[in-house]
Amino acid sequence: MPGPLEGVKVVELGVWVAGPAAAGVMADWGADVVKIEPVTGDPARLFQHMYGGDPSDNPVFELDNRNKRGVAIDITSDEGREAALRLIDECDVFITNVRAAALQRAGFDYASLASRNPRLVYGLITGYGLTGPDADRPGFDISAFWARSGMAHMMTPSGNTIPTLRGGMGDHSTGVTFAGALSAALFSRERTGAGQMVTSSLLRQGVYTIGFDLNMVLSWGRHPPINNRFEARNPSVNTYRSSDDKWFFVVGVEGDRHWPPLARVVGRPELVDDPRFDTIRNRAINHEELRHILDAAFASRTMDEWVDAFAGEPDMFWSPISSADEILADEQLGHAGGIVEVPNGNGTTRMIASPVDFMGTPTAHRNLAPRLGEHTRVVLSEAGFTDEQIDRLIAVGAVKSLD
Repeated sequence: MPGPLEGVKVVELGVWVAGPAAAGVMADWGADVVKIEPVTGDPARLFQHMYGGDPSDNPVFELDNRNKRGVAIDITSDEGREAALRLIDECDVFITNVRAAALQRAGFDYASLASRNPRLVYGLITGYGLTGPDADRPGFDISAFWARSGMAHMMTPSGNTIPTLRGGMGDHSTGVTFAGALSAALFSRERTGAGQMVTSSLLRQGVYTIGFDLNMVLSWGRHPPINNRFEARNPSVNTYRSSDDKWFFVVGVEGDRHWPPLARVVGRPELVDDPRFDTIRNRAINHEELRHILDAAFASRTMDEWVDAFAGEPDMFWSPISSADEILADEQLGHAGGIVEVPNGNGTTRMIASPVDFMGTPTAHRNLAPRLGEHTRVVLSEAGFTDEQIDRLIAVGAVKSLD
C-alpha cells in the first residue's frame, strides 16, 4: 500500500516552499498531488541556480515536489482559469500559499471554490494571518516565522549578531503541521460530509515554536534569559568541546538525577558531594567555576573517547553537534528512516525523508519532481478534456505541455 492517503486527490497552487511542502508531505503519505504551476514555472525552480550555479538537478526543489504530477496553466487567462477550476472540482484537498487577495481576484478563494465543490478541504497558508493590517503582506519564513515571531531575537544572546535562518526551516515545520491539519479536516469530512477551510500562517507557526518562552511572558510577565554558554547557570546543560575540536551538548536537565552521572563521566565523582556543587542552587551560584572544571575535563579527550565514556552512563543525556556530512553519514539516521530512495527512471535518488512513518500503511515513493508541464496532457485528459481541447489550450498559451 502506498500510504495512508492513497486515493486522496490534492491540487496544489503553491509557490516557493510552504504550500508545496505541505502538499509534498501529503504526496509522501500517498495522496495523488497535482501541482499547478504558471507556464513560466514555480519560482522555487530558481533554487537550482541560486544555490548551485547551473547544475543538472535541483535537490532543493525535489525535496518538496517529489511524488507529484505537474501541470503548467496560465490561470490569468479565461481558458487556463477554467481548466484549473475543473481540476479543483474533482479533488478532495486544495492547497495554496498564494496571497488571499490575489486568490480572491482570480476566483480561487474559498467561497468560490466551495460553491463548486462543497466537499472540498481548502488549505491556505499565509505569512501573517487572514485579517489585520498585514493580512496581505508577503512573507517568507525568514521574515514571518523567524524575524517577526520573535524567534530570531530569542535565539541571539546579548552582544551577538542575529543569525540567519537556514533555508526552509519555518516552511517545512509549517508544511508538516499543515499536512496533519488537512488530514484532520478530511477525517471530519468523513463524519459530516462537509468540507471546510483550514488555515495557518508562518507567523503563528513561529510563535508556537517558541511557545515555552512566550507563554512564560504571558503568564508570569517574566522574560526567560537568552544566555550564551558562558552565562548558563546550569553547567549540566551546555556545550563543550573535545580535544579534537568537536562540539557536543550535555543535557542534564534534571539536576539531581543528571549531576552524579555527569561527574562520573568526567572522572570527578568527588564533585557530587563538593559543597560548591552539591545542590542545584549551589551549582547555579558557582556555575562559572563548575563550567571551567568541565571545560578542562572535556578538552582532555577526543570525541570518540567521550562517546565511550557517555556509553557507560546511560542516564546522562548528550549529543554530538553534527555537521551536514556527519549527520548524513550517521548510521542512526538510516535506522530512523531519515533517508529515502526515490525512483528516478534509471534507479533511485537518495533524499531526505519527511518525518513520519506509518507502520500499518507504509508509504512508497513514486517519482522525482515533475518537469514543468510534464503531466499536463494526461491530467487534463483525466479531467474530461479531449485531445482537441487540450491542443487548443496549448496553442493559445493557456497551458504548457512537454509533449
